[in-house]
Amino acid sequence: MSVDLTGFLGVVVLAYLIPGPDFLVIVRAAARRPALGRAAALGAQAGLCAHMCAAVLGLSAIATRSALAFTVIKLAGAAYLIYLGVRALLAARRRNRAGSTESTGSTGSTRPAEPAVGAADAASGQHVSTASGQHVSRRGSFLEGFLTNVLNPKAALFFLSVLPQFVDHGGSLPRQIFLLGLLDVAVGVVYWLVLVGVAARLRTVFGPACRRRWELVSGWLFIGIGVGVAATE
Repeated sequence: MSVDLTGFLGVVVLAYLIPGPDFLVIVRAAARRPALGRAAALGAQAGLCAHMCAAVLGLSAIATRSALAFTVIKLAGAAYLIYLGVRALLAARRRNRAGSTESTGSTGSTRPAEPAVGAADAASGQHVSTASGQHVSRRGSFLEGFLTNVLNPKAALFFLSVLPQFVDHGGSLPRQIFLLGLLDVAVGVVYWLVLVGVAARLRTVFGPACRRRWELVSGWLFIGIGVGVAATE
């Protein structure tokens, strides 16, 4: 069996370097807490594993060849991205209100610090309140990453149209798709964890005002991508 690993890895790395919905989900989660970013990253890769298994079993081929099934997945993914965008905009609004309240306090009052995550919360994945009053958890962040990828029809098309170009057609196609898919997921895990580390470091540099603006920008980006996905043929 001869597989073009060099070409495949080049395409995979390039695909990860081009920002998409999963990039926004992971960076937004990491801007809240690094642990949430890591959970979102693992969720996104779990979504890819679902697409990989579907491709191996032939389910993705059935879905993409069925116009109705493909449209349902596409619209569900678009609706979920728009939902994430609306949530981000509401979170930005709450952050703005919280910032305004803190800045208009009486003279001599101390500005409350952003709540920190305790060791027990980080370990157990319990809900944690952010400065905007929004409750988040590692399980919730994992689910956001998972749904973002599993409802992305482009991820299914990657395993059906792009990945087979690098396999040896004289060998077992499902086995090769599975192994190359695992390699794709592993590369993604490393890339996302590095990205989360960078986002976490930037989080300590930029203040709450910058994070409020990021919530606003990411919200509109989610909505724009969702509308774009829904409008694609």
